[in-house]
Amino acid sequence: MTDELEDPVDGLGEIAQQRDEVARRVRTHAGEIARELALLQGGDYGQETFETDAGRWTLKYEAGDVQYLRFDPRSGAETYVVSSKQPPEPAALESAMADYGAFVAAYNEYVASFEGMFADVSTEFPPVSSTAELVAERDRIVDRIREVANAMASELYRYDGEYGTYAATISGTRWELKWDGDVASYLRVGGSDGTYLVSQYGPPAADEVRRLVDDVDAFVDAFNDHVEELEADLSTVSFD
Repeated sequence: MTDELEDPVDGLGEIAQQRDEVARRVRTHAGEIARELALLQGGDYGQETFETDAGRWTLKYEAGDVQYLRFDPRSGAETYVVSSKQPPEPAALESAMADYGAFVAAYNEYVASFEGMFADVSTEFPPVSSTAELVAERDRIVDRIREVANAMASELYRYDGEYGTYAATISGTRWELKWDGDVASYLRVGGSDGTYLVSQYGPPAADEVRRLVDDVDAFVDAFNDHVEELEADLSTVSFD
């Protein structure tokens, strides 16, 4: 028993060092494939699987670098040849590396499969129609609505004070005018998620203006009726 305890213990440091060197070189090489895949797919992350006669290789990449390279043999346990955790067992790495060349060949075939993909693609596109005339007409109508809304705001300011809101139901939909001083802050149709015909931001969509413009007269009429009911010295407003 004493003789057995005195037997020298074989060291694995050299094998581990060789394993680490192979793993390092594979990570560098697979990282090149990862960057090429990221360029091809147009994203910062993703994964691809490649079939070989001996099994499947899955490469996952993120931010243009390899996250892991996994080898799933036809028989036996899978091996993470590259991973963010511990390096693979030397024997498992050796077995996987026997098929690494086939993996690279499968990747190269994958890239070659895209050759000529855009050969028949034309870049002669139809001319783009201008919206200038439509936008100009939309803006003309919105500017006129703003003028009317400001006129209403001015009257409300004289009667009701510095700021407030006036609302009326038109064709079953709530119209609300908010004023601040003698100008309109907004004219909104349809509640908090509705359409702002007048606002401090950009104008509404042209189709929304077209849908609602015919009801502006009714809103102004409702306002003028409101003024008459107040029996105060307020001027009425016309949208004509």
